[in-house]
Amino acid sequence: MKISRRGVALGGLASAAVLGAGTTRAQGKPMLKIGCLTDMSGPYKELAGPGAIAAAKQAIEEFGVSGKGFDVEVLFADHQNKPDVGTTVARQWFDRDGVDMLVEVANSGVGLAVANIAKEKNKVYLNTGAATSDLTGPACNANTVHWVYDTYMLAKSTGGAMVTAGGDSWFFITADYAFGKALQRDTTAFVNEKGGKVVGSVAYPFPGTTDFSSYLIQAQASGAKVLGLANAGTDLINAIKQSKEFGIKMRLAGLLLFLTDVHSLGLDVAQGIVLTDSFYWDMNDRSRAFSNRYSPRMNGARPTMIQAGVYSATMHYLKVASAMGIAQAKADGAATIARMKAAPTDDDCFGPGSIREDGRKIHPSYLWEVKKPSESKGPWDYYKPVATTPAGEAFRPLDKGGCPLVKS
Repeated sequence: MKISRRGVALGGLASAAVLGAGTTRAQGKPMLKIGCLTDMSGPYKELAGPGAIAAAKQAIEEFGVSGKGFDVEVLFADHQNKPDVGTTVARQWFDRDGVDMLVEVANSGVGLAVANIAKEKNKVYLNTGAATSDLTGPACNANTVHWVYDTYMLAKSTGGAMVTAGGDSWFFITADYAFGKALQRDTTAFVNEKGGKVVGSVAYPFPGTTDFSSYLIQAQASGAKVLGLANAGTDLINAIKQSKEFGIKMRLAGLLLFLTDVHSLGLDVAQGIVLTDSFYWDMNDRSRAFSNRYSPRMNGARPTMIQAGVYSATMHYLKVASAMGIAQAKADGAATIARMKAAPTDDDCFGPGSIREDGRKIHPSYLWEVKKPSESKGPWDYYKPVATTPAGEAFRPLDKGGCPLVKS
């Protein structure tokens, strides 16, 4: 494998690696270019970031590109959680660097913007990190697939379970951008549907907020039973830690809690929290096999569902692109997405699945509870299963999202 480094705009935010047959690229081979746009320096670095890039490279290597008659170049960049930075990189990749498929994007504001560019340029965008369910709703398009999870899935699984267990009054602390707003909106709908109520909420500036004390005091004063944390990454970690420090008595609903967050918090702090994840490394034999191949790439860390999603999405893309022919796949992103929708998905991370007309990747979702320290066998052994939502029920019904691709 030949590694090359070349800067792009925005101060050299991107690098590239060529994966093919040996130490030098074979002349004349067709080349697919994949861009992994992620958070390399902000609140989502641990749950996506370098681990997402590692997952993409693992998929390429395990697909066996060297024996398929083409090479793959992986570019990666930091969107800095800024839509303008993300769109600049995406345009540059598509226009100047010839990127064919863009994967990841752990930020809903950036994800919505990148989806529009993929449509404009007729390229492939496989979203694994941005959560907003609008990507398969009003903002859906023929060039985008929403792979791992979304705010509807999280709201139905975690929010619904909390209300059923008696948490019928809620207060939200919400990241003030597309992701947080969508997560609060979708969770509120399920709280109301099950007879609960939202008594208040507060939106905080994102990114850049580290002190949640005033928001936590407002939440406690509301009298709500449940504190809905509509944020993720280091923001969620800080909010949970500070809620413990302030002695907040409300039940915590970490609406998007990742394995890396639990690892950072420690089981003493995180124990008992209920969360939704569509992938857990110790879920079954296939997930363990994938994770055991992945962890040496990341100094022993286990993959999050976003990182598993990058592997899964990249693998399916490579299968379809190889089958339809590299030249054809490069020429028409929408046609490639159509072929991906027509083909069933199956990999070690998510098992058998499918992609709907609206671009929603379908698979089960799982409700987990964080173990007590006494229940864990060691590092990364953090979850115990609570409930499973079948694939056909985990995501918003096809006719309820408002996607213009769906024929009524």
